Amino acid sequence: MSRTVTFLSAALLTILSARADTLDVYTYESFVSEWGPGPQIEEAFEARCDCTVRWTAVDDAAILLSRLRLEGGGGDADVVLGLDTNLMAETLDLGLVRQHGLEDLEFDLPVSWSDPVFVPFDYGYFAVIYDDEALPQPPASLADLVTGGSGADLIIQDPRTSTPGLGLMLWMKAVYGDSAADAWRSLSSRVLTVTAGWSEAYGLFLEGEAPMVLSYTTSPAYHQLVEGETRYRAAMFEEGHYMQIEVAAMVEGTDQEDLARDFLRFIATPGFQGAIPTGNWMYPVIDLGDDLPDVFRELPAPAVSLLLPPKDVGAMRRQWIDEWLEAAIGE
Repeated sequence: MSRTVTFLSAALLTILSARADTLDVYTYESFVSEWGPGPQIEEAFEARCDCTVRWTAVDDAAILLSRLRLEGGGGDADVVLGLDTNLMAETLDLGLVRQHGLEDLEFDLPVSWSDPVFVPFDYGYFAVIYDDEALPQPPASLADLVTGGSGADLIIQDPRTSTPGLGLMLWMKAVYGDSAADAWRSLSSRVLTVTAGWSEAYGLFLEGEAPMVLSYTTSPAYHQLVEGETRYRAAMFEEGHYMQIEVAAMVEGTDQEDLARDFLRFIATPGFQGAIPTGNWMYPVIDLGDDLPDVFRELPAPAVSLLLPPKDVGAMRRQWIDEWLEAAIGE
């Protein structure tokens, strides 16, 4: 009898221990798909921490913030991974994340980075990707995109639900300022459709529905490296390209603070970053040296990197979305 009780007690302790060593990470779906970086990162971190990583995925980063807001700190998340600089201020204002306490992290980014809450995990630049067989002469500037064209030849995403969609809205604001509404009205004539997320938009582009789609300067790297296809290219604009830096943070309501902090520290190591270039098809935030695929070194670099201050975006995002809705959608 005593042996049975001892066995059951040990089993219960094992179960409780397993639960205690589970890290819940909220992210977006493409990150944890079988072709995304999530599975490789999960395996590497679990070997390091002797714990279990449990992913919860939603469609896009904008929806990720909405889920955290709805849960109000009462959900399961220990770490949120997939927000970006454009959503940082609002996330802070809502009190959804806490300081990580890491002071020795080093990053290799085009901009300096020192933040007590958010840890960058990749970066890239928004771009119009075009099919050079369907469009031999792409626009050479944002002005060309806005004023040129004679038909619906561009697919974009909704800034309310899509990170690239939000990126384009801020790109337009960074370049056109107070004249952004007029630019949107002009551009709307060549927008074939506005999708909720990136996957739908890029899928329509690959199906030939339009010769241009909003994506990233790094998107052609996938086609070149995986498919051996060079027809898909980034149109490089003389005004510059808006930058996206994706970030992770410790959720305010976590009961796994030490484990969450260790995961954030892990982000700045080759074990995590090595999965980014060919998993998320973005640039790593540390120098990978020879482990960075050559195709990334050969990609065209923007002449100018555009990035509005996160506080300005947080304060004005809703107003700018309303401006977009009225000018481009007519709502």
